[in-house]
Amino acid sequence: MIIDCHGHVSAPAELWAYKASILSHRGAHGRGKVMVTDDEIRRACNKVEMAPVGHLDMLKKNRIDMQLISPRPFQMMHSAKPARVVHWFTEETNNIIHRQTQLYDGFFFGVCGLPQVAGAPIEEALPELTRCVTELGFKGCILNPDPFENSGTEAPALGDRYWYPLYEKLCELDVPAHIHATGSHSERTPYTVHFINEETIAVYGLVNSDVFKDFPSLKIVCSHGGGAVPYQVGRFQSSSMRKPGGQRFIDGMKKLYYDTVLYSEGGLKLLIDLVGPERCLFGAECPGVGSAVNPVTGTTFDDIAPIIESFDWLTAAQKKMIFEDNARALFKLA
Repeated sequence: MIIDCHGHVSAPAELWAYKASILSHRGAHGRGKVMVTDDEIRRACNKVEMAPVGHLDMLKKNRIDMQLISPRPFQMMHSAKPARVVHWFTEETNNIIHRQTQLYDGFFFGVCGLPQVAGAPIEEALPELTRCVTELGFKGCILNPDPFENSGTEAPALGDRYWYPLYEKLCELDVPAHIHATGSHSERTPYTVHFINEETIAVYGLVNSDVFKDFPSLKIVCSHGGGAVPYQVGRFQSSSMRKPGGQRFIDGMKKLYYDTVLYSEGGLKLLIDLVGPERCLFGAECPGVGSAVNPVTGTTFDDIAPIIESFDWLTAAQKKMIFEDNARALFKLA
């Protein structure tokens, strides 16, 4: 059994048209809604877009048995104004994800987007989190550490008390947050680089904070293997030892979980060896950025299960942790 903890919705074009519409009139024409049939949602799951085949066929090709799906991060427009359009689009996206989980029950599981509005209190996003978990059966949420979307205004670090109402709600609902940035306003730092930068900052900020002292049951997954942190861990480890009574940075890292969306043998080996298989969840983001064909192997870059299977320094039980057990336990999957 292979569970992909990091997947994104393949939605009908009507969802993106809805986004364009509410952005163009800034909510002046009212909320409206995305009107699509079940068949249109099914067609979107089979449409060839960013991979050699459609979403469902891509999952079969890579032997993925279940997938947690969330909004497409670069589409989430958390810095848009007025705030109501952010809420509307997030809610409509979550509704499409919910319908997809119902159409493919036991195959897709929902991870909701939060209507994080740049500069607004995080409390305003909590009703949607509660709705998605308690009414729609979602298994967690995507947490964007930079709702300003790299526009020049900095958001509070994830150790800041700004985020504490969200952490409290996550513990109350007993669901994890999956850290993943959204868009980037900078051409110098396109969104794919912004993701890695924000995940690096997120891990560094959480480890060097009191968050896990204040919320010992909080569950956080970091996308893309923790950004650049594993590669630079020696620097952070040394710095942590300079503080009086300082905790080793790596010990703080092991309070977080990490997905395996890395697409290289060296990167996967470094991550698993550093934090341990008990802190890694299989993620391929399939289909996504990694769905291009690797000319060396003849398969797509996101076909990473064979790489993990080839690690003879992992036991069968440890591989099962990464492929299935950790995701089942963390996201409470049936």
